[in-house]
Amino acid sequence: MKKLIWILVVLAALLAGFVAAGPYLTIRGLSQAIEQRDTSKLDRYVDFPMLRANLRAQLDDYVVRQAGPDVQSNLVGALLLTAGQRLGGTAVDAMVTPTGIGALLEGHTLWKRASNDLETNDAYAAPKAARPLEGATHRFESLSRFTATTQTAQGPVVFVLQRQGLSWKLVDIRLPL
Repeated sequence: MKKLIWILVVLAALLAGFVAAGPYLTIRGLSQAIEQRDTSKLDRYVDFPMLRANLRAQLDDYVVRQAGPDVQSNLVGALLLTAGQRLGGTAVDAMVTPTGIGALLEGHTLWKRASNDLETNDAYAAPKAARPLEGATHRFESLSRFTATTQTAQGPVVFVLQRQGLSWKLVDIRLPL
């Protein structure tokens, strides 16, 4: 009987360790997928429908706040605001897909090559890899929510991971709008 209890305790500890290490493994996988520009690997770590919905909501909120109450109360302003929100939502829908992320990473590569931001001084060297999660501070917000915060010139960017079963996926990116 004691042996069974010890086995259950060890299995519970291993499961707890796996769940606690999950977000760190996901961040590592995300970083590697971005550095290697591997969109199929990126698809394993990102919940694209939820990420699109969250980014669209942030963008809509930003547009409404920037427009102000005067534009919202005006009929023409409200129509233009609605058109702008739809246009922004369409852009988010197009960009927050594996293909859209691949295009952004390819654009990043071309920009780095054009600005001569390369790994070495060789003109044919690979450009420096994108590392958006480098130097991030990590924090569990709950047992099923984890954040990684990086600092940019515009302000903090918060990457939100959520547990889905035993795995973790990126579900939101809180931009410094």
